[in-house]
Amino acid sequence: MGRYQEMANSKPLFLTIYAAVIVGIAVSSFYVLSAGNSLLTTYPTSWLSSSNVESPYANQSHNISESTVDVVPAPPSQPQNIWTKPIWEVPLTKKMPPLKKFRLTKELVEQRVKDNVIIVTFGNYAFMDFILTWVKHLSDLGLSNLLVGAMDTKILEALYWKGVPAFDMGSHMSTVDVGWGSPTFHKMGREKVILIDAILPFGYELLMCDTDMVWLKNPLPYLAQYPDADVLTSSDQVVPTVVDDRLDIWQQVGAAYNIGIFHWRPTESCKKLAKEWKEMLLADDKIWDQNGFNDIVRRQLGPSVDGDSGLVYAYDGNLKLGIFPASIFCSGHTFFVQAMYQQLRLEPYAVHTTFQYAGTEGKRHRLREAMVFYDQAEYYDAPGGFLSFKPKIPKRLLLDGEHNLESHFSLINYQIKQIRSALAIASLLNRTLVMPPLWCRLDRLWFPHPGVLVGSLTRQPFLCPLDHVFEVNVMLKEMSQEEFGPKINIREYSFIDNPSLPKQVKESSLDVQLCQEGTQDCQASNNTIPSGILKFPKRSGEETFKTIFSSFSDVKVIQFSSMQDAFIGFTDKTREEKFRNRVKRYVGIWCCVENHTPGHIYYDMYWDEKPGWKPIPPQSPEDDHPPW
Repeated sequence: MGRYQEMANSKPLFLTIYAAVIVGIAVSSFYVLSAGNSLLTTYPTSWLSSSNVESPYANQSHNISESTVDVVPAPPSQPQNIWTKPIWEVPLTKKMPPLKKFRLTKELVEQRVKDNVIIVTFGNYAFMDFILTWVKHLSDLGLSNLLVGAMDTKILEALYWKGVPAFDMGSHMSTVDVGWGSPTFHKMGREKVILIDAILPFGYELLMCDTDMVWLKNPLPYLAQYPDADVLTSSDQVVPTVVDDRLDIWQQVGAAYNIGIFHWRPTESCKKLAKEWKEMLLADDKIWDQNGFNDIVRRQLGPSVDGDSGLVYAYDGNLKLGIFPASIFCSGHTFFVQAMYQQLRLEPYAVHTTFQYAGTEGKRHRLREAMVFYDQAEYYDAPGGFLSFKPKIPKRLLLDGEHNLESHFSLINYQIKQIRSALAIASLLNRTLVMPPLWCRLDRLWFPHPGVLVGSLTRQPFLCPLDHVFEVNVMLKEMSQEEFGPKINIREYSFIDNPSLPKQVKESSLDVQLCQEGTQDCQASNNTIPSGILKFPKRSGEETFKTIFSSFSDVKVIQFSSMQDAFIGFTDKTREEKFRNRVKRYVGIWCCVENHTPGHIYYDMYWDEKPGWKPIPPQSPEDDHPPW
């Protein structure tokens, strides 16, 4: 599921890859990614319910009957059974068929194929919500020719009762998140290769996908444009080689081919490749599946198949390979950092959550930021309600001067201080904090770089993913309340704009305008002014917040005009100490300074309490630790 971009121990590989791809490109347009237009996509208008497994997406839309279900018609002229019925149509029986009915066979695949293409993903129960999101995007696009490989019986049963066509991979996989790079993770990679090798002899085209990606546009017409291609693969290319929707220019793609999204035709060259790849991985469990694929395919690369298609002869000299354009078959960098598709005015087909720094939780959060992840109804109406604020950033911090370490950290630290206050207030009021959009001047990577990758379309400043600065996985995990105080739940910056936000939440809000105490109508009171705004004094303390806002406990969303000087501090020093212990761990690192080892620099939640604080990497091994 994860890609090697997520691990620091991949640094040597990346230095080699990116040395081959750093080229200069001049782009004159300035880009700003706004929360309001993160993506042109289709959102759910209804969802399904299941008698056996509670649907995580039930009641996504408040104005559609819960009994209404958007289903994709099954292929015509076939008897209705568990494989041919429409997606999301739940079984009418109360007993699940025996496991042997779910074995992968040609006959099973044949019942879901359309135009000779089958779209496949696979995973264990830990990725249930990713898989349902993957299926929902495809069904919203009108595609029904899909199958999900179940790596444990728990997810097989859950998918069956939700009306999702699934088959048993016989993997006996753990139902928990296995983590990138673990032995179980590598076992999952081998299962993918075994699966490809098993399906190709059936004679169908295979669009193979990882579950940590989503489809935003029907890819089948695009694939049909290249009927001569044996394999079409995505890549980790971050420098554009084309500015339209043609295949990337293979001679200019120095980054790894990424096996999270790729399309296989059942040709003899493909079958030969899949068999050799499988045998390589089964013979040596230390080989990572993606590295093995790249080694084999690049064994022979060139010449071009012709002058127009963009295909290249690869592998054995007979296999015709094409590389999806990274601008529209997006990686986590070209989509979330560069927003390359927007800058080139293109429509993205897919996004894969690579190039991120917070594990599975970080992937989920990025998809939520882009408003393309489908959550349970309660996610949008949390107990206690929500707290949000407008992050007012001075122009000098955002735009003035050079983009360097000093200006980047000045910008980030200014935002960190406001977020720290918001976390404290959210904790006091027992509300979920809607994180603000986060602005960066410098990119984050896991190897030394000059601030942004040369030749990429990364604008400065840019709206950066939360995991560039914050440890999203730490913010979301359970921590001892005895040591760290109460958990502070968070939501993505685009949360309030999400179409899935129910009416009762949207229409229950209070605008809070910070004011200078002593000015007109500015006093610690729960009385709103005629426009419905609550004026609230700056530099208020713990007791004032709890007293005033207890009157608004039924309000779903409290929106502050600013967090600048909003909170003066805790009265309860024990609670404050626990809060400090918690939020110190919320920030991560910036990486990496060139010509210095180590090259990372730690963010510090309490940087402003340290006179003379400067953004410098650890000067000795003893200094190489977080600031807590």
